[in-house]
Amino acid sequence: MAAATATAAGAAAAAASISLFAYYFLFGRSGSKFPWARTTGADDRRTRRKGLVEAVGNTPLIRINSLSDATGCEILGKAEFLNPGGSVKDRVAVKIIEEALKSGDLVCGGVVTEGSAGSTAISLATVAPAYGCRCHVVIPDDAAVEKSQIIEALGATVERVRPVSITHRDHFVNIARRRALEANIASAQREPNHIQTNGSAYVDTKTLNSKQTNGSAHASSEVPDNGKCYPNSDSKGGFFADQFENMANYRAHYEWTGPEIWKQTKGTVHAFVAAAGTGGTIAGVSRYLKEMNRNVRCFLMDPPGSGLFNKVTRGVMYTKEEAEGKRLKNPFDTITEGIGINRVTANFMMAELDGAYRGTDREAVEMSRFLLRRDGLFVGSSSAMNCVGAVRVARDLGPGHTIVTILCDSGMRHLSKFFNDEYLANHGLTPTATGLEFLDQ
Repeated sequence: MAAATATAAGAAAAAASISLFAYYFLFGRSGSKFPWARTTGADDRRTRRKGLVEAVGNTPLIRINSLSDATGCEILGKAEFLNPGGSVKDRVAVKIIEEALKSGDLVCGGVVTEGSAGSTAISLATVAPAYGCRCHVVIPDDAAVEKSQIIEALGATVERVRPVSITHRDHFVNIARRRALEANIASAQREPNHIQTNGSAYVDTKTLNSKQTNGSAHASSEVPDNGKCYPNSDSKGGFFADQFENMANYRAHYEWTGPEIWKQTKGTVHAFVAAAGTGGTIAGVSRYLKEMNRNVRCFLMDPPGSGLFNKVTRGVMYTKEEAEGKRLKNPFDTITEGIGINRVTANFMMAELDGAYRGTDREAVEMSRFLLRRDGLFVGSSSAMNCVGAVRVARDLGPGHTIVTILCDSGMRHLSKFFNDEYLANHGLTPTATGLEFLDQ
């Protein structure tokens, strides 16, 4: 029975994948009256690229027909699921690794470590080999299992750990930070007189007792969790990607995604809306668009359990009741993955926002099925939440506006939870809507 279910799910995913890429192929060859449609000129997408890295970016801006027709606005989705690694995080992975290599914090043959709920880890595991590097990922064990399976299939090392607060030493991000440190210590011990700079660390055997401060920045003689280094023992040091605080994340979108959106819309964009996890996408895109036109309005779409809505609308992360201790230890009571957070990251601080919306799990589930039925778009939970936000913005602004959001990844890495009928039924989230009536409740 389980095998049959898995086979059916795999067949469905394959069919959806074929549909998506067929849509992309046809879209590139069809004419359109809209300014964001691709043209056949000097600015056209190159048909031949040098290596995997050059295939990242320049994703199409897709008119989401069903939502556009329903609202009277032009609702456009940046199809980031068409990146080689399958998500918007490919841009971040490329930028982080290239900046680290340029600075010397990472060297060819080194190991890149990261704590991720899935997409950034998949992107790092995808692009790291193109730079001659390895990847070690720490992922919470409540993330969809197919994500860790994909990462392992890409050749990276995967640690699945229990989800805990970011303040806990064993939070998946903090463990990833230690793994980079351990790799630096191991590398320094193999070359005792060599001072390494990769991993944002200055490590030699004389400094192994120095205090660890931030990420892999300064070595510590603290014994690893199980007495041995997890990263590959012959790696040339470690580098903690630190997607939440590493400003290369923000720069990837300020220098890359934002300019693409502006160019593809020929400056006609009126609003941008997206959810935030690390905050890099919404920060980079919003700041760039507002530099181009201060009248572009930018909004956050926040999932259940996240504190960013309060931060944007009230200036605080917690309501009075939550501040009095009624907030749950693990507030992310949501089935969406990769979005929502209860702290302000360095990346998010760069965002220029005009307001925020809150979404629900039911809205995300219903929207994903609506898009699949009406548009053939098979998107993941964060993409669905972004589209909920796009409709909310469209209704508030009124007809005639152009609204852009991000289609972060496809539904293919969400089969065990977000697209699992049994899982949804157990959480009271079985989709029942036939239209967009779920947004009126």
